[in-house]
Amino acid sequence: MEVRLLEKTELWISPVELIEVDLNTCAQSAAKVLGLKAEEIMVTDVLEDRLTLDILVPTIQAEQILAREKALLQALAKIPGVHLKEDTRVHSNGILGLISLDETIGKKILKRSEDLGDQIRERIRRRSLIFPTGQEVLKGQIRDTNTPFLLKALRKEGYFAAQGPILEDRAASIARAFRAAMEAGYGLILTTGGIGAEDKDQTLEALIHVDPQATLPYILKFEPGQGRHTKDGVRLGVGQLGATLIICLPGPHDEVQLSWPVLIQSLKSNLNKEGLGLALAKALRKKFLDRSKNPFHPTSHLEEVNHGPE
Repeated sequence: MEVRLLEKTELWISPVELIEVDLNTCAQSAAKVLGLKAEEIMVTDVLEDRLTLDILVPTIQAEQILAREKALLQALAKIPGVHLKEDTRVHSNGILGLISLDETIGKKILKRSEDLGDQIRERIRRRSLIFPTGQEVLKGQIRDTNTPFLLKALRKEGYFAAQGPILEDRAASIARAFRAAMEAGYGLILTTGGIGAEDKDQTLEALIHVDPQATLPYILKFEPGQGRHTKDGVRLGVGQLGATLIICLPGPHDEVQLSWPVLIQSLKSNLNKEGLGLALAKALRKKFLDRSKNPFHPTSHLEEVNHGPE
């Protein structure tokens, strides 16, 4: 179980008498006992009858320090010049306090902590926030039918679903909204709109800003120079910000409806962001490919997109 030290990184051994001791040897012995690399711990202070060690990494496996006080003292006692007393103990603050616990008691505490952590992670995973995007929605020119649909669908599946503010078509603003939602404990963010091929479509740019490794599969591609399109196609986006999954869906309501069965099944199957993105793109592609087969339909110029083996 990985735990954050939260700046409580010191272990101090007291009382102890030191006579011409090699402090590097002390640090190396402690590192071996605690399962750390030699460069991950150092002696930072020797004051009267106290020897202070500082762990130089922000996280550690709880099992590395649990009930290791006796082993650490025994290792230090073997170093020339280190003299321990009958009442010598290892002292610490924060999570490092596990070092002096009885092993049986410590394991029970860790188990309770893991169970609580699982409950918290599951609660966060099921907290969802929906952001509609676009000036036409913001100005009230069109009615947002996507958010009520998604709220109802998510709640039916046991999610705590809430509506976020309508986001303007600006990558920086959208990225700030993503970060704020993550910090507020939402594990799932859905956006609708802003993934088109015009300059004003900025949702995917915001996604890349918070997750440079986001997956952006094409729904369709355009031949160069088609109409108002400044991008080479329409994509959707799936990214990760900390523990928060971000899914950028199209704006047209029929496409959101078409996406939903695939989206919820992918979430239930715990697909990674690449698999989830490709599954959604495949479902949405069919709509446009069916239209493109009609030579009289305005989308007949669209290119079929190959995302690899189905």
